[in-house]
Amino acid sequence: MALSAGVVALLALAGCAPQPGYGDEDDLGSGRARGSVRTGLPVTDVYWKADSVTVGGRRTAAPDSAHVTITPEGRVSGNYGCNHFSATARMTDDKITVTPGTATARGCAKDVERFERAMSGALSGRLTAAVADETLTLTTVQGDSIAFTSEPPAPLTGTTWTVGALVSGETVSPLPAGAERAARLTFGKDGSVAGSAGCNHLRGAATVSGPAITFGRINGTKMMCPGPRMKLERALLAILDGRTTYRIDHRTLTLTASNGKGFSATAPAPGK
Repeated sequence: MALSAGVVALLALAGCAPQPGYGDEDDLGSGRARGSVRTGLPVTDVYWKADSVTVGGRRTAAPDSAHVTITPEGRVSGNYGCNHFSATARMTDDKITVTPGTATARGCAKDVERFERAMSGALSGRLTAAVADETLTLTTVQGDSIAFTSEPPAPLTGTTWTVGALVSGETVSPLPAGAERAARLTFGKDGSVAGSAGCNHLRGAATVSGPAITFGRINGTKMMCPGPRMKLERALLAILDGRTTYRIDHRTLTLTASNGKGFSATAPAPGK
């Protein structure tokens, strides 16, 4: 008997090999049908941007930040539009059963709160999943649904990364007041890096090898700026000195020096 496209794509979810550090294999049935089918767009390890939610026949467009990701081991995380959430998922054939976990409790605009209630209600219990091209639709037994589109991660090179926070070990600190969005970096395919460290324009060499970026000499202008920008610039130039490691989580770049100090930066949304 032929399988539908949705069933085939979801079998790929069951076929994904476990990755270390996420938990036990039996979260999704001990790796059922492992490696058997790879057809269609995978459901796991994809950033699914929410497009809309339909409840009781009424469709509501999603805020830009609403999204969900699912690991091969069934860990679900995302954002309802304002608040972050976590959950767990189990799958059988084309069905995904979502058990809600925790969520933040930030106050949001009224229209966003309405969307959050609709999405959180629809993203719970036994859902039918349908995958087509780069879209995912999850439908409840009552007929309510959430529509998603896959969004690829930002590439390291060619992206304008805007520094948003400083990092020291496990501590993430906001930028000095008055220096927000002042620092930007763009890595070139030719092994260069250019941008602003907060005050002065800079340009230099940046060699990428696996998860590492090794910075060479950094040249820049010599302007003086208000204190917060100079403070940020000194911190960034100390990080952009020698070998660092980097990680991209969808549209967030985290770059860390050998002493544990680093920064996080974000890419603009697609089309912006």
